Amino acid sequence: MQINLGDFVRFVDENIEGYVTRIIDKDTIGVTDANDFEIPVLASKVTLVHGSIPEDDTVVGNRPAAAVAAAEFIKDGVFLALVSDQHSNSVAHFHVVNNTSYDLLVAFTTEKNDQFKAEFAGSVSGNSSKRIYSANMSDIQIWPKFRLEVLFHSASSFEPKPAILFHQHLKGKDLSVAKQEIPMLKTKGWLIQLDQKEEALDLDKLKARFK
Repeated sequence: MQINLGDFVRFVDENIEGYVTRIIDKDTIGVTDANDFEIPVLASKVTLVHGSIPEDDTVVGNRPAAAVAAAEFIKDGVFLALVSDQHSNSVAHFHVVNNTSYDLLVAFTTEKNDQFKAEFAGSVSGNSSKRIYSANMSDIQIWPKFRLEVLFHSASSFEPKPAILFHQHLKGKDLSVAKQEIPMLKTKGWLIQLDQKEEALDLDKLKARFK
């Protein structure tokens, strides 16, 4: 049985239930009960009550090119969103939020101590979002390094944008700014724009700085 952070589970041998808030090792998890107390337990000693609903990752191929007016086609707005679990603030969920009209092909890998783990591979349709990873918020200083690769695709006659490579650690200081509303996720959280355009180099300002 696959158990993930945020899953609601019930103990097999005791009248206890709660949300999974920590993956301790391959055999042991931490479950936070109604009294906000985290209990370590063998994963084999719990049963899943409410699993996450599978998302449709089907990629539809050979679609006919759709006629879309240039004014209606949104080219910018790809974000990595971090939000708290609706049941436990100690669990953080990462989503790719796609506000563009492109379909995104996403590959997400974590890196820790020169060990790599494939976490997610799939598509994120235009104007939609998808959860790609979960972590314990209290472990933020030891979170693995993220490697997120994004390709743009469109069935319409619009040129794909250059691929995105986001490769870095997230630390507590990165979350020191205030949360903001994320309409697509219907909650507040932190947003990192992945397709933000770099400012053009102003040669006059650069010359003035040297002077």
